[in-house]
Amino acid sequence: MDIAANRTRLEAWLVLLRAPGLGPATLRELLADAGDAPGALAAARRGSYERTREAACRDWLRAPDAALVEADLAWLAQPRHALLACDEADFPALLDDTATPPAALFVAGASDALWRPQVAIVGSRSASQGGHANATAFARALAVAGFAITSGLAEGIDGAAHAAALDAGGATIAVLGTGADLVYPPRHRDLAARIVDNGGALVSEFPLGTPPHPTHFPRRNRIIAGLALGALVVEAGLRSGSLLTARQAAEAGREVFAIPGSIHNPLARGCHQLIRTGAKLVETAEEIVAELAPLALRLGASLRERLHGPEAAGLPERSPSTASSRAGDPDYARLYAALGHDALGIDALAERSGLPVAALSSMLLMLELEGEVVAERGGYARRAGPAA
Repeated sequence: MDIAANRTRLEAWLVLLRAPGLGPATLRELLADAGDAPGALAAARRGSYERTREAACRDWLRAPDAALVEADLAWLAQPRHALLACDEADFPALLDDTATPPAALFVAGASDALWRPQVAIVGSRSASQGGHANATAFARALAVAGFAITSGLAEGIDGAAHAAALDAGGATIAVLGTGADLVYPPRHRDLAARIVDNGGALVSEFPLGTPPHPTHFPRRNRIIAGLALGALVVEAGLRSGSLLTARQAAEAGREVFAIPGSIHNPLARGCHQLIRTGAKLVETAEEIVAELAPLALRLGASLRERLHGPEAAGLPERSPSTASSRAGDPDYARLYAALGHDALGIDALAERSGLPVAALSSMLLMLELEGEVVAERGGYARRAGPAA
């Protein structure tokens, strides 16, 4: 797509995303009927749908704030900033398959991180010392196993999980209840900067500049649930928003895990309720890895099918002793030739191999789970020793 056409497309998306009362379901319906964002904007301006005829929405669509749209475009023009729209191939496939997916995501950081296999770790903002320790231990172990850690950047369990993933050299994704250009709570500004600087991402469906509001966080939770293969609840009271995330994960067909606690701890009652209603009780991160690793491999195959067609999906699962470079597969041969013993970021690997980033994400996952590749400092390298 040339620069002028891409600007027209982005402008249309930005106007639509800021239209008052125009939610993701209506946006997706407009897009499906019109075929692209400029066409959807034209249809919205004609009042083709009931919501687009409401006064505030109609007035904005006809005369959007040009300075605001220009500011959005300037933000998107900065390095490591992106808009992932649902009509583009780089929109996260797992999230797209949920019941109420967003129409687009603003991303600060590595947008390809959203294609990695993820585990959501959520829990109480007022976590106990034990809950904080559990979140740290599970996030660290899951990150070492190759999973990105997804959470909401809140205080307590969320912050502990993000920090532990970073400390382990892994990637972590923070889904925000504000615009992607804001950090809430403010005390997590340094943590947010670490996430962006170390191969992770800050993600939001809300327009830039959107301040925190109580209604935003339940909406945010469905994205956390939808991006991940499974959700782990570390600590939660009976009225915790984490239980909503767990329910949304279950409704999306994801695995739900919960850590049990003392019957005298109010922050364990939400976890016990989840276990009673079907969540899997876990005591170690290895139990989660055992459940999710096969799902992650199937995700990799489905992503390759989405990108390369049905003939690319039927790769069998193999053990490290038989998987070497997935002999006979030219894409894996190109990837393995591009890898070295020093970690390379996924963009550098894409340039070296000539493979698209989304395909690389799934292929690297397979090699990582099979023991041929290690993820470190936001990049990938051949594993030292016999497996390399």
